[in-house]
Amino acid sequence: MDTTAADPIPTSRVLTWCLHLLIACLLALTAGRAVVDGAPDAAAVVALAAALGVVYAVGPLVPKVRTSRRAAAVWSAAVGGVWVTLLALSADAVWIAFPLYFLQLHLLSRRAGLAAVVMTATAAITGFAAHTGAFTPATAIGPALGAAVAVAVVWGYRALYQESERRRVLIGELTAARADLAEAQHTAGVLAERERLAREIHDTLAQGLSSIQLLLRAAERALPDEPDKAAGHVQQARQAAVDNLDEARRFVVALAPPALDAATLADALQRLCATTAARHRLTARFRLTGDPAPLPTAHEVALLRVAQSALANTVHHARARTADVTLSYHDGHVAVGVVDDGTGFHPGDLADTSAGFGLAAMRARAHDLGGTLTIDSSPGHGTALTVSLPVMSPGTPPAAETETGDRR
Repeated sequence: MDTTAADPIPTSRVLTWCLHLLIACLLALTAGRAVVDGAPDAAAVVALAAALGVVYAVGPLVPKVRTSRRAAAVWSAAVGGVWVTLLALSADAVWIAFPLYFLQLHLLSRRAGLAAVVMTATAAITGFAAHTGAFTPATAIGPALGAAVAVAVVWGYRALYQESERRRVLIGELTAARADLAEAQHTAGVLAERERLAREIHDTLAQGLSSIQLLLRAAERALPDEPDKAAGHVQQARQAAVDNLDEARRFVVALAPPALDAATLADALQRLCATTAARHRLTARFRLTGDPAPLPTAHEVALLRVAQSALANTVHHARARTADVTLSYHDGHVAVGVVDDGTGFHPGDLADTSAGFGLAAMRARAHDLGGTLTIDSSPGHGTALTVSLPVMSPGTPPAAETETGDRR
């Protein structure tokens, strides 16, 4: 027996050679006993044992036996036929039935292999009974028990192999799924980082560059009649560029906003209002209510960015004269509100503008920290925006946003 394509399961090389060796030993035993005992048919027994050995040895060398189940069946039948002839001459040949069981079960299909084993066992029992001259239970027990053991071993091995194959396939699928999951997580991480950078750039660099553009336009209009005023605008634009450069450097090293360096959130918001009022035609006022409490850096960054974005919208879109920024601490929450007396707007009017992205960024910041975003606006009545974040239970699931209008 060899590991062939006809086999339903592969057989280890060690087991194959063990089977070869067992058949060779049993053939030698049969021939040797016939010679030693001086049996009248000793020469015929030796010749048939040699013929069976040759037929058995030729099988693994024939390519078709390795690739065709039909050729394997023909070879198995030839081996069985020579063995039956040998059994008719020597009772010792009955022991060769045991390795033949394994050969048939491995080479043939499940049903054909079982039928071949039954016929081989029947031939062994009949031949042995004929040689002993009597049929007893002991005559049948040996070959039958050998057949049962062979069937149990081969079918058990086959079941274990099939289970092993199923597990191998399952492990392969799990490995592929893990790879797909890792790739999906990587992609999600990349997209989240892109979104974070987009929010940061929109709320800081983009707004700062827009302020620089407005200041330079104002300086251009003031020249040449009001050089001092133009110089003031240029100086403010220069300072805005310096601030933007600080923000850009901080993005590179992934630290908190420069406005929060060695300063509280209230100080940063107050400075934001002062800077906005100095650079634009807008009176921006800051007010603090409640008892300030220590905040996680993520909360401080989110609240400062929301205030920056809201004030930038007020400057560029609302045509407001005043804006009030309020930082409130109350009931385990911290909130920043920005109220202006500008033109207001209809919900959805600015959905396709860059300011609409600013609203999406504010929503995302509030949602990521389990907070809420509330906006109240209507044409001619200004806009009020409030973002509230929990500070006592940061693990609280994100609350639903409530809006009565849209934000630019």
